[in-house]
Amino acid sequence: MEVLDVRVAAVLRSRLTQYARPPYVRWPVRMTAPVGRVSPRCPTATGNRGGTVPVFASKREETEPPCHTENNNMEFPLLLLLLHHLHFALCLFFSLFFNATSHMLLLKNNTSPFPCNFLFGTSSSSYQFEGAFLSDGKGLSNWDVFTHKPGTIMDGSNGDIAVDHYHRYQSLNFRGEHGSVWFGFKVKLEPNRSKKGKFGKVNKAGIDYYNRLIDALLQRGIEPFVTITHYDIPQELEDRYKGWLSPKIQEDFKYYADICFKNFGDRVKYWVTFNEPNVAIVRGYRSGLWPPARCSASFGNCSHGDSETEPFIAASNLILSHASVVTLYRTKYQKKQRGRIGIVMNAIWFEPLSNSREDKLAAERAQSFFMNWFLDPIILGNYPEEMHEILGPDLPSFSRNDKQKLKTSGLDFIGVNHYTSYYAKDCIFSACEPGKGSSRTEGFALNSPQINGFSIGQPTELDWLYVHPEGMEKIVTYIKNRYNNTPMFITENGLGTLEKPNPTIEDIINDVKRVEYLSSYLDSLATAIRKGANVRGYFVWSLLDNFEWTYGYTIRFGLHRVDYATLNRTRRFSALWYKQFIAQHTNKACLSSS
Repeated sequence: MEVLDVRVAAVLRSRLTQYARPPYVRWPVRMTAPVGRVSPRCPTATGNRGGTVPVFASKREETEPPCHTENNNMEFPLLLLLLHHLHFALCLFFSLFFNATSHMLLLKNNTSPFPCNFLFGTSSSSYQFEGAFLSDGKGLSNWDVFTHKPGTIMDGSNGDIAVDHYHRYQSLNFRGEHGSVWFGFKVKLEPNRSKKGKFGKVNKAGIDYYNRLIDALLQRGIEPFVTITHYDIPQELEDRYKGWLSPKIQEDFKYYADICFKNFGDRVKYWVTFNEPNVAIVRGYRSGLWPPARCSASFGNCSHGDSETEPFIAASNLILSHASVVTLYRTKYQKKQRGRIGIVMNAIWFEPLSNSREDKLAAERAQSFFMNWFLDPIILGNYPEEMHEILGPDLPSFSRNDKQKLKTSGLDFIGVNHYTSYYAKDCIFSACEPGKGSSRTEGFALNSPQINGFSIGQPTELDWLYVHPEGMEKIVTYIKNRYNNTPMFITENGLGTLEKPNPTIEDIINDVKRVEYLSSYLDSLATAIRKGANVRGYFVWSLLDNFEWTYGYTIRFGLHRVDYATLNRTRRFSALWYKQFIAQHTNKACLSSS
């Protein structure tokens, strides 16, 4: 009920004192309803199936006061004006509240489908959140350099400031700025500021910052879930030996990870080597849309690169870097620090466009050339069979020593970033138009959320994100079956939206579409868990609006809205809903035994 207190207080203060608006609410000064005749209808919010949720039931309409007072002949006195806006705030709150409860998963026999000690949380990343890109001796990353080149980012922005998390992390879990309590939430972070390769001294200021951040999280009951590399690497490594195209990076990445384990491992119990390497490699070395912007002319607009060979070379070095770091952690740190280490993959569910055998095989090839490309060598010791069959000698081979390293390293868990699903169409035995996945080095499997006029789900404001909740259950079940039910964490899941120009407070707060998305995907995840999937946690992307890579600041994923002019944070309806969801699904037996 704390939202009611905050919002009503905001209304009262803004009406009594024109310029005294609480910065954490930023309620508009202008009146939300005109003096004189005002509609007696309460505000409503979109329901789960596209309808509306009335604030008062029909049986109470005759006895309940209307939300707005109707008066044709005279102006509101001050008290009546305050009561009018108080009722408006109450109606808005109750509309959101009833929507929140309508999107809760039903408990069966008073038990949650989520297991004991299940981790709920939110995700972040260093470049997208921190800002302060030249502060305290931080070196330049490849994304620092890339975003300063004209034409690379949709709105011409960069992550120089981002949401200034570097200076504002102390606001995490405080009631003031966010208006919410994040106790028990787990946050993913990336120690970007300690990275300089072996060619310079370790940045002590960067180490100190992450130590302060980790300590602050733990003091608030938040478990840090640390990703060592989230797309970005030191630009110095690109300049010296072309980054992931050189095997030299394996030793440098191991050196960097060793610094992280040594300085943070006494408190960090969950480590991720890489976030979405399948995305970083494809966009960096095939399409050239991300740094280092390498590609062939037929795949993109780049000044250098080879889309047919370089993605596989870069991926091989990255896979072996993962193996080296896992081996280091297991032999030097894990027994003492008692942590776990894994990797995070972007996981799209590929649905066959038809029931034909050809399209079913195409869906499997699409998965093999996207996610299994990395997970198969790490867990099973070699590339997928489909990749060997199609690429032959063009696929880099692992030496005997490499295979032994892969066999003895592996991982403790798989991180799954799942947002959407795509159709997959065969391009070997069927005619295909050029498109994503249709080439030989992509597996001859055209894949898209929309093919031949068929959409896999409800479109959103992002052309790649269609709402297809059942894809969550299917991709989790697929990973369970292929990789012997290795423990999983859903490390990212969320909905990005555009924001209207000059949004009202209701536009900012009332993100019902995001709640509907999260609710439906969590419901699908719960089904997979009930059927035996070993899922240990779920993280929403994201805690805050932030810099969304080549989209810049045009797309918003946050449970909290960020005003990029002031960097003020405002809690959205989805944050309230997620907090209530966690409270409902926290296992009582776990709480009583803790």
